[in-house]
Amino acid sequence: MGPITHIDLARAAFAYPAIDNHAHPLLTEEHRNIFPFEGSYSEAAGEALTDDSVHTLACYRSTFQLAKLFGLKSGEDDWEAVKKKRSSLDYAQLCKICMQPSGIQCILIDDGLSGARDFAEGYKWHDQFTFSPTRRIVRIEVEAQVDPSTVSNLLVTFSHNFEARIVTCANDTEVAGFKSIACYRTGLDISTSGAKEDVEKSLLEAWTEYKETSDLQFKHKALNDHLARIVLRIAGRYRKPGLGDNDITLTKSSPAHMQPVIKAFPETTFILLHTSYPYTRDAGYLTAVYKNVYLDFGEIFPCLSADGQRATVKQILELSPTNKILWSTDGHWWPETYYLASMQSRQVLYDVFADCVRREELTETQAATIIEKMLFHNSNRVYGLGLTPKLDIIM
Repeated sequence: MGPITHIDLARAAFAYPAIDNHAHPLLTEEHRNIFPFEGSYSEAAGEALTDDSVHTLACYRSTFQLAKLFGLKSGEDDWEAVKKKRSSLDYAQLCKICMQPSGIQCILIDDGLSGARDFAEGYKWHDQFTFSPTRRIVRIEVEAQVDPSTVSNLLVTFSHNFEARIVTCANDTEVAGFKSIACYRTGLDISTSGAKEDVEKSLLEAWTEYKETSDLQFKHKALNDHLARIVLRIAGRYRKPGLGDNDITLTKSSPAHMQPVIKAFPETTFILLHTSYPYTRDAGYLTAVYKNVYLDFGEIFPCLSADGQRATVKQILELSPTNKILWSTDGHWWPETYYLASMQSRQVLYDVFADCVRREELTETQAATIIEKMLFHNSNRVYGLGLTPKLDIIM
């Protein structure tokens, strides 16, 4: 942490409570080491994760911050030492050490992450770390994963049952919004309409694969688009925001692909996740020209270097209205992900806005107010949470 010269700005950045608008559950104590801990700061997999990611600036920074948190001495603060120390800590103690200083007042948890049902705690379990109750984000692909072998008129029954489940979720006061991972599977170029024949063919192909593997996957574009249209219509009717992962394949991951569907569902609130990195400027443009588009600035903490994080936040602020930017940790599996994302994002917000104040582009009061909106008030308004900021939750 650099020198603090703007007291009001620092109070907003480091002490204002936050609403984590997109996160995932923590692992159970029994499964605390089931996944490689390197996944706490990297989206890589396999040898790229275990062998190469440890040489990134993101890893070096995470190592430094976690070593300090765990009280490791200089010279005993490399990545392996951090892993050894965390494994020696009682799990409840580890969770408390990481979550308490984060300043998170409320978490919106997507509990549909692959493996969550088998290895992670339920979303309500996380209430012990927050002042306000945890709410759910419903992953629509998980809601669609039912056994199709019991249906007769396949598409009609499948669509009807899926829509009924989504309506039930929309009426659930503990559900804050819906999320799609269509970008992982078939891209963000979601069609605003589709031929019944194409959807039927996609569903039949998915059903055939299910009978062979007992795993219902959604890798067929016509079917994914069909599900997305159903949810977008219902989400608009019930005023539940819809979140979209902006992930790989890169060529189909720019949120610019979503312009037709954004226009087609003007009553539905779209929240672009993960800072839309590396298409941050595209996302910023969409938030500026469409009333129903918002941008989540998560996952870049701690996955990018500090310079990369500052540069990305600056790109967001180039064009995005500051009342449409939502904070998140994208915390998942390990409590350290919540800690690192919170600490790093708060520091970056201070750095970026202190620079704006120094250049006389904003007053300190304006900068502090914007940070408070980004951390808390924007999510509170968009999700209709009705929360009052608890100003003393950061110890």
